[in-house]
Amino acid sequence: MKTVLYVPLDDRPANLDDVIVQGKAAGLHIVTPNLKDIKNRLDTKKTTDGTTLLGTSTPIYGNPPNIYDFIVKHAAKAEGFIISVDMLAYGGLIGSRQLRENGGGTYPSYDEQTTHLLDVIRIIKTKYPRKPLFVMDTIMRLATTSFADGLALDAYNESRSLMQQPRQTFTEFEDIIQGYNVSPDGVEYGETTYFDKPKYYNTRQHKFKTNRYILDQLARTGYIDFLAIGVDDANTQGVQINEIKYVEARINEWLGGTDGQNPARAIILPDADGLGHALVARMANQLFRGGAKTKYGVKYYGPHGSTIINTYEYMDVHQNVVHHVDIVGGTLVEDEADAAVDMEIIAITALDQVQAAVERLATNGEQGLPSILIDFVGKGPANVDVAEALLNSPYTGRVLGYSAWNTPGNKIGLAVGMAQSRFALITTEKHEHKLRDAMNAHGSLLFKRFLKDYSYKAVAIADVRTYSRAHALYTNVATLADQNMVLFNSEEDYAHLQSLLRDLMQTHTAELASKPAFGQGNPAIRQICDGQLTYATYNGALLEYNNPDFIWGRAFEIILSPQVRMNKNHVLA
Repeated sequence: MKTVLYVPLDDRPANLDDVIVQGKAAGLHIVTPNLKDIKNRLDTKKTTDGTTLLGTSTPIYGNPPNIYDFIVKHAAKAEGFIISVDMLAYGGLIGSRQLRENGGGTYPSYDEQTTHLLDVIRIIKTKYPRKPLFVMDTIMRLATTSFADGLALDAYNESRSLMQQPRQTFTEFEDIIQGYNVSPDGVEYGETTYFDKPKYYNTRQHKFKTNRYILDQLARTGYIDFLAIGVDDANTQGVQINEIKYVEARINEWLGGTDGQNPARAIILPDADGLGHALVARMANQLFRGGAKTKYGVKYYGPHGSTIINTYEYMDVHQNVVHHVDIVGGTLVEDEADAAVDMEIIAITALDQVQAAVERLATNGEQGLPSILIDFVGKGPANVDVAEALLNSPYTGRVLGYSAWNTPGNKIGLAVGMAQSRFALITTEKHEHKLRDAMNAHGSLLFKRFLKDYSYKAVAIADVRTYSRAHALYTNVATLADQNMVLFNSEEDYAHLQSLLRDLMQTHTAELASKPAFGQGNPAIRQICDGQLTYATYNGALLEYNNPDFIWGRAFEIILSPQVRMNKNHVLA
């Protein structure tokens, strides 16, 4: 099993637990920093006056110096590196948004501590030049973080609203960072009530200097083999647009890109939490297939992706699919009639087309063409009717990737990343025990995606939220209690919420395991050898009772690690 050193964006499951299992499904051993060094949490303390919440404070961020040491210590044993800039420089995604007293000095000497941390990339690439080194970075999102550093939902709403207002166009770096508050007609935007705007702009300046440093000092000079830049929670206009266009221009100028992208060196697109999956996929493709291009097709069931732009993104869904395929090391074949493809993305964009999508899935299954399912109908979680239709098809158990979680960019990154890394293994691996272990991991991850994206996020979460809000300790956050249940509910009620979650997920695990997609004896692709497919079969699922938990103390995100057992079966397609 090949070892990959992985520094995640933070410790949420999409960035950590799921990526580790994805690695197992692809025959990769993902080595991560100590959990305490990547731990991120919302505010952990509160001040109150009777039934009124006065404020919150004391979030937890990762430990950048320890991340630096981890990279240096484990570099020799790793066969590849995937490093999050946000974790390395700021202690995680929410740490990178922490309001600052100043925006740093003049670039490139803007912050000696930060550039020292980032230069570990230069150190390990110099020492191990033949080992692939991939980096993920983010363009800072529009909004502040709710319930971190005392900033509540009012601050989130005010900051997002203001930061998505149009800005005057600037192309030079210094003009961009000095012009964050300037409207298209040259007028400054007014004062804010719920967050400190100057400190916010300081944070933005510092983060954008880091974006430039990564591009200029490390990618441009060859110390980064591939750079994925995610634009976190974006908009088609606003304070990010000048930054995005600057990055695209530098990818063209410094990295040989076209139209702001270079599939061989750097891609920028709307996503953050899907980048870990996508880069693990690129790594698997590099280590097992020497970087050979996988040919993808995509079929939309509903409106074409080119007609859809999500509220939290600046790029249409089809462009997002194209560039995620670029990140994982594939190429999208726009007209499948003219060329064979290795995998097909079935993108469901309208509920009334779900049966046609299921029929296509069955056709692909009969023809031995691996499929990837993405539910774009669900606006955050899975759509209930789409999920039920998919689960009632036995061919869903054969797919190499599926997601319905969060933004379109997240869904694409998780599903395509999962599929590409799996494809890299099953088309190259011959050892039986490695195929067996990887098969169990893949079955578990696919099952988990439905259990999380559908059973929890679309169904069970309603009961959690209802109880949390009904038992809020403070009247002024009663409708928001589920966003920080550790603080806004009593210890007894929080313990009840944990038990409620665990009881619900036991029920949903049993229900999901009985569906045709995961029913006992239903086949899943185990290996592809010389065009011939062999299969394993599902043989039950187990979720340890105490496993599900609210990792950040909020209903939105849970730990969930089901274990699926697969039986070996050599029946050829």
